[in-house]
Amino acid sequence: MTETVGSVVAKDFRTAEVLEKYGIDFCCGGNVPLTQACREKGIDIESLRRELEEAGARPQDRSQNYDAWDLPFLADYIKNQHHSYLKENIPTIAAYADKIAQVHGENHPEVVMIAQIFKKVAMDMAQHLKSEEEQLFPAIKRLTELHEQGAEPAGDEIAKLKAVLAELGHEHDEVGAAVHEIRRLARNYTVPDDVCNTFMVTYEKLKEFEDDLHKHVHLENNILFPKAAKL
Repeated sequence: MTETVGSVVAKDFRTAEVLEKYGIDFCCGGNVPLTQACREKGIDIESLRRELEEAGARPQDRSQNYDAWDLPFLADYIKNQHHSYLKENIPTIAAYADKIAQVHGENHPEVVMIAQIFKKVAMDMAQHLKSEEEQLFPAIKRLTELHEQGAEPAGDEIAKLKAVLAELGHEHDEVGAAVHEIRRLARNYTVPDDVCNTFMVTYEKLKEFEDDLHKHVHLENNILFPKAAKL
């Protein structure tokens, strides 16, 4: 079986820090073989493996052993941790992005593009979270319960679940590409010298959003979705 970037982090979340250091995408790009990711980044695979092994040798926080959690518990964690973060912070970040676009857009046209991209991300994520909370997570809990009881689900339930998983996975790819474009436009969130504090705070919040999204999408793409597809 080909070792992918996502499977490495799914087995041990401590390795995420190493991959992030080299700019290797383990969430939306989690299906890429580790050897291919290294080749594309010009990284020596054996050196990377040694760093991954060193990360795996450090004491493990049991709260990060996500791959061992049952699916309903993981779904609840994603909702309570990551969905709550998004619902609380997306409106604020969007407002900040609009503000710096209005104030600094003439000298820094990239922030106008960033505000436009993030506005679409905000709209898309609202529907995405709704789909997960109203369709995916309840389906996972029901099918898990049936599996534990030794009962067979209706055929259309499995088909609907797989259709939802495919659509949500596609949406992950889209939001991942949008966030990568924001990072590119923001030059890795480098704050220019001639801007206000709101500009700095906006970039900090955008980076925080990206960091949270990486973990959120990783938990779904590399752990929750593949296991749910086998129910």
